[in-house]
Amino acid sequence: MALSPVPPVPRFRSGSGRICLDFMRTLRLRGLDGAAEELDTPEALTAWVVQLGPYPDGTVVPVPSEAVLHQAQEVREAVHALLTAARGDSGPAGCPAHERALLNEAAARATPMPVLDEHGTLTYAAADPIGAVVADIARDALTLATSPALERVRACSGPTCAAWFLDMSRPGTRRWCSMDTCGNQAKKTTWRTRNPSGTTA
Repeated sequence: MALSPVPPVPRFRSGSGRICLDFMRTLRLRGLDGAAEELDTPEALTAWVVQLGPYPDGTVVPVPSEAVLHQAQEVREAVHALLTAARGDSGPAGCPAHERALLNEAAARATPMPVLDEHGTLTYAAADPIGAVVADIARDALTLATSPALERVRACSGPTCAAWFLDMSRPGTRRWCSMDTCGNQAKKTTWRTRNPSGTTA
């Protein structure tokens, strides 16, 4: 009997609850030793848009120039600057002027267009697939920074994570970016601390 193909492991992390937070995660371990740039090539940016963008499978996403990659990285860092300021005492008004202007400029561009196909399925398309997603990210960041949802933005409690996420749990007490990764690891660490012999008795 033929086995079903194993789906590929996603290259980039998702599940933060907002596209701007997912995009922030592409600078892995931000602020920690071992911080790593995941968008290190134009091909990596294309791969991120293919994986996390709103486009249907099979959409051709061209590989951008180095300049476009640099602009996307700048938008990502501006998102981080805005949300950091917004979560502080000064609120979104504390966002540095350069980063604010950069996000406003990016947000003014065309975002992915909704398209209803003949089967009644809503898909998305764009003349510039990468630019449209970056515009969507900028708009999402501006909206999040000025909305009540900002109070639900958390930093993962994992000691080697630093990813931000939107806590959508009812009590608002979620601690981990993902129970499958950081949450599970924390449980294992707690169990080992309480059971140094490795027994359950």
